[in-house]
Amino acid sequence: MSTILHSQEDDADGRRPDVLAHVAGNTRRLRAAASLSQNALADLSGISRRMIVGIESGEANVSLSTLDRLASALGASFSEIVRSPDAPDNRRIESLAWQGKHAQSRATLLGTAAAHREVELWTWSLAPGERYPAEADAANWSEMLYVVEGYLTVEAAEGTHRVERGDFLIFSSDRPYSFVNAGAAVVRFVRNVVF
Repeated sequence: MSTILHSQEDDADGRRPDVLAHVAGNTRRLRAAASLSQNALADLSGISRRMIVGIESGEANVSLSTLDRLASALGASFSEIVRSPDAPDNRRIESLAWQGKHAQSRATLLGTAAAHREVELWTWSLAPGERYPAEADAANWSEMLYVVEGYLTVEAAEGTHRVERGDFLIFSSDRPYSFVNAGAAVVRFVRNVVF
């Protein structure tokens, strides 16, 4: 069963991973907002009260499927459970949600966007000097980009963004925007269109 970061796997400074603290605090906050006791949440979610106590203290090794059940019982999304309470929204979460046996095995939830119908997954590449101008999409459409190689310049209504290799950008695409390769090498990126 895949699990979120284990509480005993502290970082180099001996601190617990932040995502465990986020899950603990968000679970307590959402449970209180729903006026649920730990017993009531256990009954609603099918998760033992002992596990709920462990989650809320940040000491439990909890599976991703358990977090999904917990979120559902609290009327929340998975991203609301794992994101930092300081995050203004879900567009930039950057929470390590799973760690395998090897340090290179990991899954990081970068961000989310609400979807009404579907999400398209694309791979893109732009040669040096290439520009892709896009017309405005319908209201409530979003773009989610992750740069795999090179860097991408995105000219959007809220400003120009330089997205480096290994970084990402989530933005509303209901106004015209452009993808630009201003570099000297090919840029490759993954694009999700959310509508």
